[in-house]
Amino acid sequence: MSSARDNIEITVAELAARLAAGEPLPLLDVREAWEFDYCRLAGARLLPMAQIPLHLAEFATHPEVEFICYCHTGNRSLIAADWMRRAGVPCARSLAGGIEQWARDIDPTVPRY
Repeated sequence: MSSARDNIEITVAELAARLAAGEPLPLLDVREAWEFDYCRLAGARLLPMAQIPLHLAEFATHPEVEFICYCHTGNRSLIAADWMRRAGVPCARSLAGGIEQWARDIDPTVPRY
């Protein structure tokens, strides 16, 4: 079985199950503010991708935390999670398919764009 350290992506089904179980998973929305205003996952922190490098030292002080990055379709969040891992956050992950996949498979009330 692979661990979060090995697998940089998390599926929407796995994230939904873990959130429903009450796991404290910090969600980082790496989209732009207008996208965040349009739709978001509950409890997410907006941190546009361009700002991630400015916060890498902050995240690196918590190497054990499994930060979940997400964006529209999973491309930006994959890059952000990779940056975080390279900066010393080995458990950083990206939501595969992004909020678009979440809206399709988990919560159809989330607006799609």
